[in-house]
Amino acid sequence: MNQTSELELEQLELLAEIDSLQGDLRRWTERLPEDWPPGRACRALIERLVQRADRLRLRLEAPLVVATLGGTGTGKSTLINAIVGEEVSTAGRQRPTTHQPTLICRPDLEPADLGIAPETVHVVRRDLPVLRDLVLLDCPDPDTTEDAEAAGTNLARLRHLMPHCDVLLVTATQQKYRSARVLDELASAAPGARLVFVQTHADAEDDIRDDWREVLAPDYEPGEIFFVDSLRALAEVRAGMRPSGDFGRLMDLLTRELAGSAGARIRRANFLDLAKQTLDTCRRRLDRAYEPVERLAEAIDQQRRRLATELARALRDELLRSRRQWEQRLLAEVADRWGFSPFAMVLRAYQGIGSLLAASILFRVRSPVQLALWGAVEGGRRVRRARLEQRARAAPWRAVSLGLDEGNLRASLIVLEGYANDAQLPIEHAALDPSDEQNAAMTEQFVSNVSRELQVLIGQLAQHHTRRAVRWTFELLWLALLLPIMLRMGKNFFWDSWLAPEPVPVYGLDFFVAAAFWLFAWATLLVWLLSLRMRRGLHEKIDELARRWSDNREAIGWFAPLDRQIARIERCRRELEHLEGKITDLKRHVARQQPAVGHRTTLDAAPPRVLLDEKP
Repeated sequence: MNQTSELELEQLELLAEIDSLQGDLRRWTERLPEDWPPGRACRALIERLVQRADRLRLRLEAPLVVATLGGTGTGKSTLINAIVGEEVSTAGRQRPTTHQPTLICRPDLEPADLGIAPETVHVVRRDLPVLRDLVLLDCPDPDTTEDAEAAGTNLARLRHLMPHCDVLLVTATQQKYRSARVLDELASAAPGARLVFVQTHADAEDDIRDDWREVLAPDYEPGEIFFVDSLRALAEVRAGMRPSGDFGRLMDLLTRELAGSAGARIRRANFLDLAKQTLDTCRRRLDRAYEPVERLAEAIDQQRRRLATELARALRDELLRSRRQWEQRLLAEVADRWGFSPFAMVLRAYQGIGSLLAASILFRVRSPVQLALWGAVEGGRRVRRARLEQRARAAPWRAVSLGLDEGNLRASLIVLEGYANDAQLPIEHAALDPSDEQNAAMTEQFVSNVSRELQVLIGQLAQHHTRRAVRWTFELLWLALLLPIMLRMGKNFFWDSWLAPEPVPVYGLDFFVAAAFWLFAWATLLVWLLSLRMRRGLHEKIDELARRWSDNREAIGWFAPLDRQIARIERCRRELEHLEGKITDLKRHVARQQPAVGHRTTLDAAPPRVLLDEKP
């Protein structure tokens, strides 16, 4: 594969990575809560990073921008002159000479092609081989400005240019390699650039590269540190000689190892470093902001537990208050499941005893006045039964009104408002307005769930009480009295009165009255035993239902808006970890391909200044 094809392939890979990351980053920012301040801050940082990716796409085929960074008198301009082989920048050892940045490029290149405003730099054009794949930028000194935030200063110019630089030539001397201001600016610019460390003034100073490496070691992988005499190198170039020593190796790095497809790899590594630090900054911000969010989630759980306990207690009381109606419903369900067996007929007669008595009274009505009295009594009985049934059906609604009354809800609201304020979530997400349509829908859903569970409960109890053992027990107990009476009546009617050698009279009314009494008494006892058994089971099921609803805190949907916000934040944190892992894998892959230049190994908690100082 020739060099041109390799360069095109590298550029296509970089474009694919940028497109993929941009899509992932944009989707992630869309999921961040808009009304959550930490989310807005992360969204702003990611938007700046995406804008940086867009500008990187525009200058993908442009030469690498190699800029100098170093303290006053460290020989930045002299080093630039030596690399070019001409005096293109004013040099001075003791005082700052670089005020306006100097851009050295080939004749067919404009600063705008690199994203740099033409009025911010002094442009020097030279048609030289060294400038074929490189643009040199002699930057202002960062340690000559007293006010770091003042506009129009050397430091301000430097910070404006840093986002456009691909490689930084970091210069230092025996006196300047520990400069705090230079190290601060290096730390802020490093995520967006590869680093080449150069100790200058080799003709007059001792070699401090080992000490410098120790200073850099905690935060940087410096790679090879060059020790050069820029004046001697410039003289050698002017004399037509090939540069020797460290300066010769530095020239090989700039003109060979960073040329061609290596430029795309450099830009890819720079962008991944910047993306990694940006996401790490977002993660730290989200982690700090998530502690009060966790406390809010715990507070919601506590308030739900309290409200669920109150609701379960009220629900149990209301269900037990209406237990007769539930028992009647359960008894009807059991009778239907038993079919037409003898004891099932007793159960149906017991259920309809009121109607039977009313019908018997109706047959004895002899006047309009008696008929009117019967109608009034029967109508009152039916109205009362309808009211009791309505009360049973409305038990869940009354439980909600008692367990989730305004006082309980207001107490929870006051507690959660404080936690929501600490979590920087808008207070309206904790609003508990019972008249709100959403809250009304939640209440209706809760009541529907309770009613459905009650119906399931009745079905379970009916199935339990119609098991074969229970059914045959009560059938046999009922037949234990019914069959002897019927056998005795049959024997008396067929044998004793017809076929016996000495016939006896058929039983009279006294026998049938006595038999009916004992059958009624025995049936009443058996129905009472079955009802007692069902009542005990119903109470147990109601207590179990109340306990289950007491533990089912999710049933209280009043805090669903806060739940959705918390779930959204948790999802964003998980997706951020996925993005960080993806970028880490890409960085690991790129690190095996890029030239052996320096880079930053640790990341600051603060957002990268190369993003914050960019103009949108």
